[in-house]
Amino acid sequence: MLKALDHLEEWLIAFLMGAATVVIFVAVVHRYASGIPWPAFQDWLLTINLSWAQELCIYMFIWMAKFGAAYGVRTGIHVGVDVLVNRMPDKPRAGFVLFGLLAGALFTGIIGTLGARFVWEIGHTDQVSPDLEAPMWIVFLAIPLGSYLMCFRFLQVAWSFWRAGELPHHDHGHVEGMEEVSDVDLVPLAMKDNLHPRDVPK
Repeated sequence: MLKALDHLEEWLIAFLMGAATVVIFVAVVHRYASGIPWPAFQDWLLTINLSWAQELCIYMFIWMAKFGAAYGVRTGIHVGVDVLVNRMPDKPRAGFVLFGLLAGALFTGIIGTLGARFVWEIGHTDQVSPDLEAPMWIVFLAIPLGSYLMCFRFLQVAWSFWRAGELPHHDHGHVEGMEEVSDVDLVPLAMKDNLHPRDVPK
């Protein structure tokens, strides 16, 4: 179940990021191409209305940011000032870490609840977005969903830390899908090219 949630979270972030990039690229190309005086083709381009593209991209980036924040908690990529905490003895350090995680869960839980209440209230109105004319409750639904998911991730990390004493850590130097190559692996390459192993670029 958790694996399915992890994959759904990652797929949603990747889809929103890719789709927003494509939409804004098409809108920019359309804007500049419409200014070129091509016979007939320019008239056809001007009939295409892409005024909604910017608004759609803003909403997609909002959704991406909310779910990306939850992903950041799960993978440990959020920036934190933990120099002092890491210098503490193990027992006080564990207490401060758990307090920080539970405080994060409390805060995001409150934001999620307030967001859900706001979505419920705006859902009973006819308010729509200016360009897309989409119901605004769908746009603001990102707040409770993303915040509750982030709250769950804080609790998940806190439970894992309580049991194993480890926090998720992201290695910024590691690229997923890329295998590390040792000096031993470079020896066949050096022999093939008649190079000394020390001359092979690292």
